[in-house]
Amino acid sequence: MKNYKNLFPIFKNNPDLHYLDSTATSLKPQVVLDKMMDYYINYSANIHRGLYPISERATEEYEKVREKTAKFIGAKKSGEIIFTSGATDSINLVANGWGENNLKEGDEIVVSIAEHHSNFVPWQELAKKRKLVFQISDLSFSEKITKNTKLLAINHVSNVLGTINDIKSIIKKARTINPDICVVVDGAQAVAHISVNVTDLDCDFYCFSGHKMYGPTGVGVLYGKVDRLVQMNPVRFGGGMIKTVDLHNSTWADTPEKFEAGTPPIGEVIGLGVAIDFINEIGMENIMVHEKELIEYLFGKLKGIKWINILGLQNLVKLSERIGVVSMYSNDKRVGTSHDMADILGRKFNVAVRAGHHCAMPLHTKFGIKTGTVRASLGIYNDKNDIDELIKGLKHFYKIFNS
Repeated sequence: MKNYKNLFPIFKNNPDLHYLDSTATSLKPQVVLDKMMDYYINYSANIHRGLYPISERATEEYEKVREKTAKFIGAKKSGEIIFTSGATDSINLVANGWGENNLKEGDEIVVSIAEHHSNFVPWQELAKKRKLVFQISDLSFSEKITKNTKLLAINHVSNVLGTINDIKSIIKKARTINPDICVVVDGAQAVAHISVNVTDLDCDFYCFSGHKMYGPTGVGVLYGKVDRLVQMNPVRFGGGMIKTVDLHNSTWADTPEKFEAGTPPIGEVIGLGVAIDFINEIGMENIMVHEKELIEYLFGKLKGIKWINILGLQNLVKLSERIGVVSMYSNDKRVGTSHDMADILGRKFNVAVRAGHHCAMPLHTKFGIKTGTVRASLGIYNDKNDIDELIKGLKHFYKIFNS
C-alpha cells in the first residue's frame, strides 16, 4: 500500500494524528496550498474586470478551473458549471432559483430518508412555502415517485452508510414514471472516491464541495443542464451578474455569470483546480483500490468486537457498492454514548472520528439510534496503522465501562 501521508503537511506538524474524519472534511495536500498561496502572493487581483496583467492572469486561472471541473465530472460544456460556496449553497441555489420558479402548489417533491440535512431541509422548507407535497422515500428511493413528482433529491453516496447509490438506474426508472422530473444529486461524498459522469447519469443538477475532495473550504460546484439553468432565476444580486442596470430595471448576464454575484472565492477556486489535478494524477482507480483494501481491513478488525454494530453494508462485494465510511454504535447498554467514544478516541489515541447524527437525523431515527453513531471515514492518506489505533481505542473505551 502506497504511503500518501507525506503529501499532506498536517502530518509533519501532527505526526501522531490518525485522521478518520474525511467525510466531514478532507485534509489538503501541499500542492493545493502552494497554488493558493501563489495566487495571493503573485497575482492577487479581482477577475473579469481588470485590463492589467495580473487581473487577466487571475481571470484565466479561474476560468481554466471551470473547464477542468466540467471535464472532471463529464459535463458537456464549461457553462454548465457554477461556482458556489459549497454543496449546501449549491442545493439552496437550486431550491430557491429553480424550485421557486418552477414548482406550484400540489406538486410533489421526493427526498430519501438517507439525505444529509443539506439535501433535505431546503426541500422541506420549500414545500412548506409553496404548499408542495413533501414525500420521504425509503432507501429504495423510487417507491414514492408518481406522475406528479416534479423533483427528486438523492445522494450519490451516503455520508452515514457509505453506500454508493446506482444513480443512473434510479434516474432512468424515475423518468419512466415522469419524463419531466427534475433530479438533484448531492455528490459531496462521491467526487473524491468514485468516477462521476453527470452526462451519463442524466441528472439535472449535481452538487459538491471542494473541501471534501482535498481542496479548500469555501468553494463548491453546481452543475446544471443548460435547459434547467435557463429555467432558474438568480437569487443573489450585485456586481458581475448583471447585463444592464437603469433606474427602474436590471437584466442579467448569461449563465454561469448570472449565478455568481460579487467577488467569488478566487483563491479557493484556483485551489479546487489543483485538487482535481491531484485526484487525476493519483487516478480514481488507484484511489478506489486503496480505499477497498482499507475498508476490508477495517471490517475484518471490527468483526472481533462483538459489542459494535455497523450501519449499512458490512460486506464489500464490489467496488461499486460502498466507500470507506463506517458508522458504528454500541449494542451494550453498559457503555457510554457515541460522543463518549469519540472523545476518548481523540484525547487518548489522537484518532479523529465524528460522533452524532452526521446531519442525518431522520436516518438515525429510522434505525432507532437516539444518541447517534461514531463515524470513521477514510481518505487517500490513511493506512492500516490508523485503523489499528482506532481498534485499540475502541477496546480501551470498552474496558473503561467494564472494569
